[in-house]
Amino acid sequence: MITLLLGLVVFLGIHSVSILAPQWRDRTAARLGVQAWRGLYSVLSLAGLLLIVHGFAHSRAAPVVLYTPGLTWHRIAAVLMLPVFPLLFATYLPGRIQRAARHPMLVAIKLWAVAHLLANGLAADVLLFGGFLAWAVFDRLSLKRRPVRPVPGAPPGKWNDLLAIVLGLGAYALTVLWAHQRLFGVSPLT
Repeated sequence: MITLLLGLVVFLGIHSVSILAPQWRDRTAARLGVQAWRGLYSVLSLAGLLLIVHGFAHSRAAPVVLYTPGLTWHRIAAVLMLPVFPLLFATYLPGRIQRAARHPMLVAIKLWAVAHLLANGLAADVLLFGGFLAWAVFDRLSLKRRPVRPVPGAPPGKWNDLLAIVLGLGAYALTVLWAHQRLFGVSPLT
């Protein structure tokens, strides 16, 4: 569980630099150069992600059950997950969905985390999904007091919303029907 916690600290920590120290981030990026900053950011993000994956996998060897969700919660989680992928695509496909959600990736992360907290009751699950939920809430609240950095993506277009929905629902179906079982060893259909 220590490895999972360390991974969350590294991954969410580097993703919190713009929240907690935007001026330091800008000075460091200017001093190192934008590409070097992005490289460092990417390496730390990847290291954190690998620690999360490793720690989460090892936590399954000695699971600590905090609660046992019933089938109803699994179904609710499946419904909560429906907009997650379209929102992720809408982050990079500017349109009405992006304007309505304001920060579609943060909405997607919050829905993903809540859905997984409802469907999973192990201590590692609560740490992982609760950590991401807390970070996304904190990030969203911080956006009220700091400038929003532009997100690179497609130019605005009248088909972007439809594209986000079609691609997102396709990714949802692929995940539910194949990828979740293949990647995580758990079928969301059971």
